[in-house]
Amino acid sequence: MRIGELAARAGTSTRQVRFYEAKGLITSSRGPNNYRDYDETALGRVQQIRELLEAGLSTKTIRAVLPCLDSPRDPIVFDGVTPETVAALERERDRLTERISVLTRNRDAVARYLAELQDWPRRR
Repeated sequence: MRIGELAARAGTSTRQVRFYEAKGLITSSRGPNNYRDYDETALGRVQQIRELLEAGLSTKTIRAVLPCLDSPRDPIVFDGVTPETVAALERERDRLTERISVLTRNRDAVARYLAELQDWPRRR
């Protein structure tokens, strides 16, 4: 698919898609007309990247963990991984765990509020 279709289907801009490609997060091939061509898996990858960026991960961290998103047995690059990288990933994991906890509490509070709202007419 061409870049415009990928961007539209992923809910992003063509500029963002080019940015993800420049950062090594997605790849494309080039057709005879030199237009970028993305396969269907790029759509899911762009959506994953967007979710990880929204969660606060950097593109550098995302590039490091992308091989693990499809399968833990995909070719994971261990060469050049420093103790600092491991520590940064541990911090990201812990930060995400805390964010999930906060979001879960907020979701549960909203659910309780909705339950009360839905029950309110019956109690009147």
